[in-house]
Amino acid sequence: QAYLAESGGGSVEAGGSLRLSCTMFKFSIGDFSMGWFHQAPGKEREVVACIAHYGPVTYADSVKGRFTISQDKANNTQYLQMDNLKPEDTGMYYCAARAPCDAPWREFLYRGQGLQVTVSS
Repeated sequence: QAYLAESGGGSVEAGGSLRLSCTMFKFSIGDFSMGWFHQAPGKEREVVACIAHYGPVTYADSVKGRFTISQDKANNTQYLQMDNLKPEDTGMYYCAARAPCDAPWREFLYRGQGLQVTVSS
């Protein structure tokens, strides 16, 4: 059974940076579209960045210019570099794979357990 293992997250002050990692086991990350979702307290889970299996990268407007999604295929790992963090970036971040980048969370076949990110003002 394929699964995703996430690492990273933590607490930073506004303007700081964090990097999240997501390693896929059993399949190669290039086989599927893979994305990162954010769930702010009391809100729905939404995609913030995604790499389609055929290449294109998409970002939510709220993170454009601040977050960078990338992949290291040699290590089968996807990253989310988060810079210039804002308090509204606080919440849980989840890695997910195997669904179109514009699909909702529930349609992704492989889903991580989530990482807490807290940004203080």
